[in-house]
Amino acid sequence: MRSLLKRNVKLYFRDKANMLFSLLSIFIIIILYIVFLGHNWRNVMMAYLDYADVLLYSWLAAGVVAVATITTTLGAFRVIVDDRLKKIDKGFYASPVNRKSIVAAYLLSAFIVGVIMSSITFVFFSLYIIWLGGSLLSIVGHLQVLGIIMLSTLSGTAMVCFLTSMIKSSGAFTSISTIIGTLVGFLAGIYFPIGVLPESVQTVIKLFPPSYGGMLLRRVMMEDPIVQSFYGIPTEYIDEFKETMGVVYNFGDYEVTPIIGVLILLGTAVVFFGLSIWSMRKMK
Repeated sequence: MRSLLKRNVKLYFRDKANMLFSLLSIFIIIILYIVFLGHNWRNVMMAYLDYADVLLYSWLAAGVVAVATITTTLGAFRVIVDDRLKKIDKGFYASPVNRKSIVAAYLLSAFIVGVIMSSITFVFFSLYIIWLGGSLLSIVGHLQVLGIIMLSTLSGTAMVCFLTSMIKSSGAFTSISTIIGTLVGFLAGIYFPIGVLPESVQTVIKLFPPSYGGMLLRRVMMEDPIVQSFYGIPTEYIDEFKETMGVVYNFGDYEVTPIIGVLILLGTAVVFFGLSIWSMRKMK
């Protein structure tokens, strides 16, 4: 399994076109905010706040990192489709290695790729936020972000593996990758703050498991910028801002706690890992 794991990781980083394509939705989001959305939302949501740019891009960074945990793992799973088209997977399944180990190798390689690429994305935004006048997270904050990245990547990896196991052509994979890249950005609450969307759409976002990775990241990455920007402002305005920007999720009067967000991501990983094994066991 170790050899298969190394092979899958190397194939991802060797294929520069696939690697860049897996980051395409991230580039699009960044360009949209630099050219258009960032200026608009800053003026609408944060016009009279201190450190508004730091606050805005801390919010954006959390969402983009959450998206990266999905899109980069999806890019890493192209190897499954390629192996199927080239009949390479037949050799794997005919070998003494059981199918569970083969699926685990695909999952672990995508997980490693997702953690690496998401971490690089986080570092990039951290440097940009410092350039804007912000500050680095504490050691504890960095460890929390790393833990959330790993957890969110684990959940996203399991979901994407199940989806990819049913794709049988390179063209279908490319089309689905494009759709997912766009859809995940929306469902993670990146293009628009969650609170400005209709209630029905907010509910859909809150029922989308990967969005909890974004929520957890916002809690950590926006904590200090919120304190600085809302200094001296009544608590009720801070609570309203957090709910609008997706820093907290509320179902009526119930606020989703961080531990519930963690459990949702873990549960999603377990369920879809099982579905992935079941799906790939059906292959011949």
